[in-house]
Amino acid sequence: MDKILEALVSSSHSVPVKKAIVKKVVEAAEKEVTAEQCQALYTLTTRLIFLGEDAFQKQVGFQVLEAYARYHRADFELFFSKDFVLGLLQQGYGPLDRKDPAVVDYIHGCLRLLISCPSVLDIFSIIQTEILRMVCERPEAALCARLATMLSDFVQCIPREKAAILFCQQLVRTIGYFHCPASQERELREYVDQVTKVSTLLQNIWKAEPVTLLPSLQEVFAIISSTDPSFDPSIALASLVQHIPLQMITVLIKSLTTDQNVKDTSMTQALCRMIDWLSWPLAHHVEMWVIALLKGLAAVQKFTILIDVTLLKIELVFNRLWYPIVRQGALVVLSHMLLSFQHSPEAFHLVVPHIVDLVQSLKHDGLPTSKAFLLHFTELVHCMMYQYSGFPDLYDDILEAIKELPGPGEEKIKLVLNQSAWTSQSNSFASGLLRLPGKSETGKTGLINLGNTCYMNSIIQTLFSATDFRRHVLSLCLNDATANTLMKKLQLLFTFLSHTQRAAYSPRVFFEASRPPWFNAGSQQDCSEYLRFLLDRLHEEEKTIQVLMSAKPNVSPGNGPSDNTGGETSAEDARVSPVAPVEGESEGNDERTLIERMFGGRLSTGIRCMTCNSVSEKEEPFTDLSLAFCPSTTSSPLQTEGPSEEPRGPCQGAVNGGSEAPEIGPSPKPVTASTTSVHFVPGSSEPPLSVPDLVDYFLAPEILDKENAYFCQKCGSLQRAERGMRVVAAPEYLILTLLRFSYDAKCHVRRKILDNVTIPPLMRLPVHATPPKHSSSSSSPPSSPLQVDSPESSENLAKKLKPSEVGVWPAARFLPYVLSSVVMHSGMSSESGHYYSYGRNLNGADGAQHHLANPLAVGEEPGNGQTEPIVLTCSGATHPKQEVEVYGGQAAGDWLLFNDSRVTFTSLGSVQNVTNRFPKDTAYVLIYRKQDVTGGQNSTGGVTANGMRLGSEPPLQKELMDAVTKDNKLFLQEQELNARTRALQAASASCSFRPNGPDDNEPPGSCGPSGGGGGGGFNTVNRLVF
Repeated sequence: MDKILEALVSSSHSVPVKKAIVKKVVEAAEKEVTAEQCQALYTLTTRLIFLGEDAFQKQVGFQVLEAYARYHRADFELFFSKDFVLGLLQQGYGPLDRKDPAVVDYIHGCLRLLISCPSVLDIFSIIQTEILRMVCERPEAALCARLATMLSDFVQCIPREKAAILFCQQLVRTIGYFHCPASQERELREYVDQVTKVSTLLQNIWKAEPVTLLPSLQEVFAIISSTDPSFDPSIALASLVQHIPLQMITVLIKSLTTDQNVKDTSMTQALCRMIDWLSWPLAHHVEMWVIALLKGLAAVQKFTILIDVTLLKIELVFNRLWYPIVRQGALVVLSHMLLSFQHSPEAFHLVVPHIVDLVQSLKHDGLPTSKAFLLHFTELVHCMMYQYSGFPDLYDDILEAIKELPGPGEEKIKLVLNQSAWTSQSNSFASGLLRLPGKSETGKTGLINLGNTCYMNSIIQTLFSATDFRRHVLSLCLNDATANTLMKKLQLLFTFLSHTQRAAYSPRVFFEASRPPWFNAGSQQDCSEYLRFLLDRLHEEEKTIQVLMSAKPNVSPGNGPSDNTGGETSAEDARVSPVAPVEGESEGNDERTLIERMFGGRLSTGIRCMTCNSVSEKEEPFTDLSLAFCPSTTSSPLQTEGPSEEPRGPCQGAVNGGSEAPEIGPSPKPVTASTTSVHFVPGSSEPPLSVPDLVDYFLAPEILDKENAYFCQKCGSLQRAERGMRVVAAPEYLILTLLRFSYDAKCHVRRKILDNVTIPPLMRLPVHATPPKHSSSSSSPPSSPLQVDSPESSENLAKKLKPSEVGVWPAARFLPYVLSSVVMHSGMSSESGHYYSYGRNLNGADGAQHHLANPLAVGEEPGNGQTEPIVLTCSGATHPKQEVEVYGGQAAGDWLLFNDSRVTFTSLGSVQNVTNRFPKDTAYVLIYRKQDVTGGQNSTGGVTANGMRLGSEPPLQKELMDAVTKDNKLFLQEQELNARTRALQAASASCSFRPNGPDDNEPPGSCGPSGGGGGGGFNTVNRLVF
C-alpha cells in the first residue's frame, strides 16, 4: 500500500484522480493490515508531511496517517515512540531543522491520536524537558506560537514546579526577542496573532500556578531595564500587561521604586520602554501601569528620571494619538505627563507645533469616537495654555482651531493642575521615612519664617491676596535698569508665590531689601509699620523712576500692562506702566504711582469756628486709616498711640506663643491703667464693636475747646470750634489698622487692647465730593508725601474728644467695600506674639465678579428716586440677602489661612469668630476691596471695575518664566537628593527613629523658624541645597 501511495503522489495524474485514489487508500485502513505495512505507511506519510513537494502531498500525508493511526493504534504507538519524538525535537527530520514549526505541528497532531494511550505519558515527560530547552534557544514568534498552541491543548507538556518558573521566565525573555520586519498588514496581523497566543499561554500558566507570576514580572523588568546597547527588547512584551492582575499594581510599583538596587539608568530605560508599549495594538491597561510608575517615581522624589523620560518620550506619546486603535491609552499618558510637568513649559512646547494638525484631523476623520476624544484633548490643551500663558505667538493658531469647542472653567483647570503636579502625588508608594510634604490641598504657597518674620509674611500674603494689585505687579515691564528695585523683587516674589512647586518659598531676598533700617533682624516687629514702610518705598521708588525717565528724550511710555512676553524691553519701558485712572481722571494725565492707584485715597479735614462759622479745609492723601477704639466709660483713660509713631529698638522679651485659651464670655474689656497684668473680664451685655463703628468714630466730628481751642484767623483769637473729617477720594483697596496697642502711663508699658471687633464681610464707606475752595482753606501741595496716617499728624490720633451731635455733612455716596483680607495678631504686646493672615479664596478679579444690583447699596431709600442727605456714618452689611448676593457664602474653602509655611482652607465664620475662640488672637490690619456698583461692562467688553481691573492673571514675561523654571528644577533636584539621603540613612540606621516633621502640638500663635508654621514641613537642619 505504501508503494502505491508513493507512486500516486509523485505521478502526473490530475489532482481529482489522485484524490479519488487517496480516498480508496484511506478507506482501506479499516481493513486488516500487517504491522510491517502500517510501519511503512507511517514512515511514508511522515516523510510526505515533512518533505512533501507541495501542499497536496503534505495534506495526503496527514489524511493517511490519521486514518491508519486511528484503526491501528498499537502499531502507531510503536512508531511514535519517545525516542522518535526526542529525535525530532533534538535533530529535526532529515534536512528539516528541529526549529521548523512543522516539527511542532507534527508532534501536536500525533499527540491527539495517542491521547488515550499509556505510552503518551512518557512522551509528555520528554516534551517537558525539550520544550524548556527550545524556549531557552530564543525561537522565533512563529515557532513559539505553535508551541503555545500545543501546550494549550496538552497542558501535561508544560514543565512543573521549579521548572515551570524557569520556563515562564525564559518564555518572557523569548518574547523580548520577537521582532516583526514585515510591513504588510496581513503579515502584521499574523505577527500580532502569534504574540497573543504566547501571552495567552503565560496567562494560563500564571492562573494554574500563581507562584510563577512574580518571577515572570521580575524578568520583564530585568529585560526592559537592560542598559545593554546591543539589545532592544520587543514591544511585544506589552501583550503581557493585560494579563497581570490590576490589584498588584501598588505592590509591584512600590517594590520597584523603593528598591535601592535599581539604578536610575535602569529605571529610566524601563520607563521609556513601557511608554513604547503604547504602540502595541490590542494591549489593555498599559497606560495604567505607565502612570502608576510615573506616580511612584514622583512619590519617591526621583524627578530627574521623570524629567528625562518626559522630554524624551512626549513627542512619541503624542504621535500615538493619530492611531485610533491606541489613541485612548496614549491620551491618558500624555495628559498625565504634561499636567505633572509643571516646573517648565518645555515639554508642552515640544508638542505645540503638532496640535493644530491633530485637531483638524480629528474634526474630519468621521470616526464615531473622535468627537468625544477631541473634547478631552481640547480640555488638556486649555489647561496647559493656562499654566504656561504668555506665548501668543505659539498659541494663536491653536486657539483659532479650538475656538468652537467648549473649554473647562478656571476653577476646574486650577483643580486639575493642583492635583497633577509631581509634588502633589500621593506618597503611598514611599515608606514613612521617604515621605516629604508637598503643597497643601489649597494649591497655594506659604512663606518660610526666617526668624520672627511672620510680620512680613502676613503682609506679603495679604498684598498677594489683593488680586488686582498682584496682577498689576506681575504685568509691569521692568528691565535690567530696574533689576535692583524693590518693585522688581516684589514682582519676582509674587511670581514664585503664583507658580512655584514648593510648598513654601523663602522670601529672604525680599526681606533683606524691604526691611526698614530700624528693624533688627531676628526680632519681632509691627506688621502695620512694615506695611506703611513698604508701600512708601514702592511709591517713592516709582516716582524716582518716573522723574529719571521723563528727563530722557524720546520717552514713549506705554498705557497699560505690558504684553511683552519675550522679556525684551527698552530703557523707555523701565518706568512702571500706567493703567486706567480712577474716578474721572483722564487716562492720559494720570501720573499716579501704582501704590496711589491701588491704595491711595484722600481725606479732607474741616475746622469750623463756632463763633463766626468760617471753615478751614485741608486735604491730604492716605494709604491707610488708623482706627482708635472708643474710650471706655468703665476703664481708666488710656493714651492710645499709633504703632508706627516712633521707631522702636530691639524687641524686649521673648516671642510669646498664642496658645489656645478656653472660651470665655463675651468680648473682654480693654485693660486699665491700674492693672499690672492683662486679665479678661467677662461680662458686658453690650454688643461688641464693629469695624464700621470704628470708622464712624474716626470720621465723627469733635469739639475743640479749652486747652484744645482753635485759633481762628478771622476772629484773631482762640475759639471753640468743631473739627471733622471726610473721605473725598476712595481707594481701590481700603487698608484699616486697628490701634490695639495702648500706652500704660502708670507702668510705662505698651499694652494690647483685646476688645473683640466684629468684622462685616461688606462695608459701605461714605465718600464726599472734593470740597470747594475757600479763602481760608488750605490744601496739601501735590508733592506732599503719600504716607499720611491722618490729617492730625501733629496730634495723637487716639486722643479723640467725645463726638459732637451737631455736625452733619452734606450728602455722601456710600461706596460698598468687600472684605479681602485680615491680618491677625496673636499675643499680648506689639513686641511679641505672632502674625498670621486670612485671605479670600478668589478665582477671578476680587470684586469684579460681584456687583450691587440693589440700589439700597448706594444710599437710596425705598420708594424714593432721589438720594437724601445722609449723616456721616459708615455702615456694615445688615441685609443677609444682600450680603450673600454681593459677597458670597461662608462655606469652608471660601477663605484661606496663611500661617507662614502653612496654608489651609477656612471660612468667613472662622475669620469672624477667631477672637471668641482665642482671646489673644485679634484682628489688626484689614483690607477691603471697593466694589463695582453698576455691574456693567466697559466698551472693550471687560468688566467695568473702575477702569483698573485686569480680567485674568497676566502672562508671565520670559524673564520671570525662566526664573520660575530654574527654581522649580532646583527644587526637584533638592527633593530628589533629600529623598535619596533619607533612604540611605534609613537603610544604615541601626535603630528606628521618628522622622522630623511638623509639630502639630505647637500653639497656633507661635513664631520662629519652625514655630507658627515657619518650617512648613521642611527639614531645616539637613536641607540640601545645591
